[in-house]
Amino acid sequence: MKIKSFLTEFIIIATIVFAVSSVVGYLYDLIVHGAGSFDWVGSIRFAIIFGIIFPAIDAWDRYRKTRK
Repeated sequence: MKIKSFLTEFIIIATIVFAVSSVVGYLYDLIVHGAGSFDWVGSIRFAIIFGIIFPAIDAWDRYRKTRK
């Protein structure tokens, strides 16, 4: 996989995961604790982890398909 396509997928996936994680964390704090607050560290952590893992899995699947 080319580095440009990997970085593009990383940015797209990380942005989506960050947004969803931020909203879910805020709503959870609002419902459970009664005061909404954002967990920025957790959201950034999830965005980085999933931003690396999902493009890597996609690259591995493409590699396996070309080997057959």
